[in-house]
Parts: sequence; C-alpha cells; structure tokens
Amino acid sequence: MPPLAETASLLADRTRAAFCQVLLDGRAWTAGELARHAKVQPSTASEQLSRLVKGGLLTEERQGRHRYVRLAGPEAAALIEAVAAYAPDSPRPQNLRQSVRLNAEARARTCYDHLAGQLGVALADAMITRGLVADDSGLAVTPAGRAWLADALGYQRPAGARRPLVRSCLDWTERRPHLAGVLGATLCATALERQWVQRVGSGRAVKVTSMGVQAFEELLGAKVS
Repeated sequence: MPPLAETASLLADRTRAAFCQVLLDGRAWTAGELARHAKVQPSTASEQLSRLVKGGLLTEERQGRHRYVRLAGPEAAALIEAVAAYAPDSPRPQNLRQSVRLNAEARARTCYDHLAGQLGVALADAMITRGLVADDSGLAVTPAGRAWLADALGYQRPAGARRPLVRSCLDWTERRPHLAGVLGATLCATALERQWVQRVGSGRAVKVTSMGVQAFEELLGAKVS
C-alpha cells in the first residue's frame, strides 16, 4: 500500500479518528481515558492506538502501569485538522451538552498548541492586517512580526530551531486558515499563561477573559469576545 494510502487508512476508522480529534487539545491521554471518550472497550482502544503509534500519527510514553499517548507533533495535528475541515458538514449534536461543547469549540479552542475557531481566525486576520504576517506569496512573518514576537511575547528563536515561524492551518469549523508554527504556538502559550484565555472544562474549548479582550485589541487591534 502506498504511503499516502497507509496514512489515510489510519483515519478511515471512526474510533481512531475520534482519538485523533480529541488529542488535538495538545495534551497526553491514557488509553483508558480515550476508551471512555470513544465508548469502546479498553482492548479495542489499545489495539487502535497501537496502529496510530505505528503509523506515526501518535507517540506514546509509559509512566508505571499507565500508557500515555499524544499527537506526534504539529504536522500530525495540521493533517487531522485539515482532514476535518474537508469533511462534510458536522453531524447535528445529539444532546444539549454536546451542543454547548461544539458551540464553545467553534468560538475558541486549541488546535494542538495554537488557537483556533472564530478566535484563531480573527487573530490571524488581525496579524495580516497589521503587517506582522504577509500572505502575498505564502505565509511569512515580516520583520515587524519578528520584532513583535520578541517585544510583545518575549520570544527569542533558539539557534538551530527548525520549526517554521508561521504556517497556515485550515480551521475545520471556520473553513478558513488560522496560524500555526512558532507564532501560533507562542501566542497560544502566552495567552494561557497570562490568562488572556482560559480552558473550558476538560476539552479543547477556551474562553477569552476580560484581560484577553483588552490585550488582543491593544496588541493586534483585534476585537474579540
């Protein structure tokens, strides 16, 4: 089977796809937690997780008796988010709790280690408008953007760093790009650390705080809520 077909087959199973989507929160989960989330038996979860690890989409680490898995990296996260964006319209929520969660994630969420949803797209638009990111021939951080990264977020690029400064990530709810790469990851980490955004429950959703509303407007001219 060609490599592309092998990778595509990993996401062609509902259980494996469910695991990958929940792992977009960027955190490590145990096999038991993922089994409960997908409503499958632990033995089924273990088998499917092994396939995802072998296929390179997930990595695993063990602590005592516990097996933790997480996405293999930002490239794996971008692939899963992009596939979700190209999927047909999402199924209708089956209950009020699911509806509330999906609406919250559509407004603002994490996508691996960067911000997504309406918030992520709004911040991407604001960075392009302010000239921090150029999109005329592919995304690139401008000199002004590099200075902004250092001055506003305190980022200093380590020598030999290989991760791109910015990368487009197709948002699966907005069907438009938000920003990944170093810029997206640093902004997300800073926003969480400075409490511009706060996590909602145990999922991927975040909410913008009053400090965040002010910070995003002052730093980027972005009006978010």
